[in-house]
Amino acid sequence: MASATRSSSLGEPAPDSFAAAAAGESKRSPMRVTLYEKAASWLVALLVLVGMTAAALFIMWLTTVIIFRKVSTPVQMIQYPGRGDHAEGYERDAEPPGLEELEVVMEQPSLEAALEPVTDLASTVAASYETFETDAVASSRGSGRGDSRPPGPEGEGEGVIPPWERWEIRYSSASIAEYARQLDFFQIELGAAGGSKMADYVSQFTSNPPSKRQGASKEEKRVYLTWRTGKLKEFDEVLIGRAGVATNGRILMQFIPPAVYDRLHQLEFENSKGRSPKEWLRTIFGVRKSGSGYDYYIIDQTFRAVAG
Repeated sequence: MASATRSSSLGEPAPDSFAAAAAGESKRSPMRVTLYEKAASWLVALLVLVGMTAAALFIMWLTTVIIFRKVSTPVQMIQYPGRGDHAEGYERDAEPPGLEELEVVMEQPSLEAALEPVTDLASTVAASYETFETDAVASSRGSGRGDSRPPGPEGEGEGVIPPWERWEIRYSSASIAEYARQLDFFQIELGAAGGSKMADYVSQFTSNPPSKRQGASKEEKRVYLTWRTGKLKEFDEVLIGRAGVATNGRILMQFIPPAVYDRLHQLEFENSKGRSPKEWLRTIFGVRKSGSGYDYYIIDQTFRAVAG
């Protein structure tokens, strides 16, 4: 008797198996990542990491071989006019002649030759009554004219305007505490002179109380600046007053240490761009933050025309 169903004994898949296979294929995502793609991505990432590490090591090695230096502007020593230990006066006292400069007279001088020294003496006495344009106070004692050069190390100078006449420093301090930190950083000492032969000096303004000492005014050789007016002048009065120093009727001064003195000169040379120091007329400095401290910079610098 013949059967109406089809046998699957010959290995042909049943219709149900085809349907299941089609359903499984439809569930698989066409964007799935294969093992090959995973291995390739890891290899690329590893190459990028090795390349970045090699580049960083190369830069580190390069910085140890090549040293970058800022080209510095040469700074020359400037000689300013000063009278040294000479007394303040009107002009210059002539040096007395030495013995080697005197001539031996072997014969009796004539009457005309003998009268010449008298004429010279009379001219010298008449000249001593001239009025000199100077700030020095005339004295009725002594015959010397002193030294007309300004205070400072003895020298004739090079025709350069001295720093105490051309410098101006502007501190940008909103509070007296910040201003005190700036003074301490630059090791600036404040002084009060007048009323006696001794001057009072105050420093270390962030300490409580500040450091105080006294010294003879005539022995002071440092460059100092004074305030005309303004809030910072009031700050100086407060800082000096904290050390118990009276300021009424006295001159307040800021004494510049050698390191600051050299730094301000260096900035002037860098900003001058080859101009001679004889052309320096006025320099205005400012103070700004620099790392954990402060530094000076030039706000404005003006020059003058110098012949030759």
